Formats: sequence, structure tokens, C-alpha cells
Amino acid sequence: NHKEETDLAALVAAEVVGASNVLRDAPPTMGGEDFSYMLNERPGCYIWLGAGGSCMVHDPKYDFNDSISPIGASWFVKMTERCLNNAN
Repeated sequence: NHKEETDLAALVAAEVVGASNVLRDAPPTMGGEDFSYMLNERPGCYIWLGAGGSCMVHDPKYDFNDSISPIGASWFVKMTERCLNNAN
């Protein structure tokens, strides 16, 4: 992750779910290894939207927590608005 983009992603996440619900120092993981190639070409930030549960997304028992969809959608909308406003 790049610092400026990570700071913006965390700031917007705090606006959506409150600062106490944003984890800024999660331990590194191989979960986004293919995304790292994109970050080699463009600055950005890989985020995890906390869905809870006891198994990872590629586990056959994984059941997506539909209740987090509005949170994720709100984050994407706010990020888009912020980036478009900064571009002008």
C-alpha cells in the first residue's frame, strides 16, 4: 500500500464506520498477492471490508455477510466523490 492512498482510504472508512472500527496496522497477508502487481504500476491501497465469520472466502463453507454491502457501497461512493473532488 502507498501512504497517501492508505491514509485517504482509512479517513473515508472512518467517515463510514467510525474511526474506532478502522484497523490501520493489520499484519501483512498474502490474500492480495495479485493486487500487489497493480500497486507496482499505480499508487493505491488494498483494503479489507470486515465481514466476520470463521472461514476465508475461498472456503466452500464461506457465506457472505450481506449486511455489510451498504457499508462497502458507501465507502466506494465516498472514495469516488473524494477522488473526483480532488481531481478538480
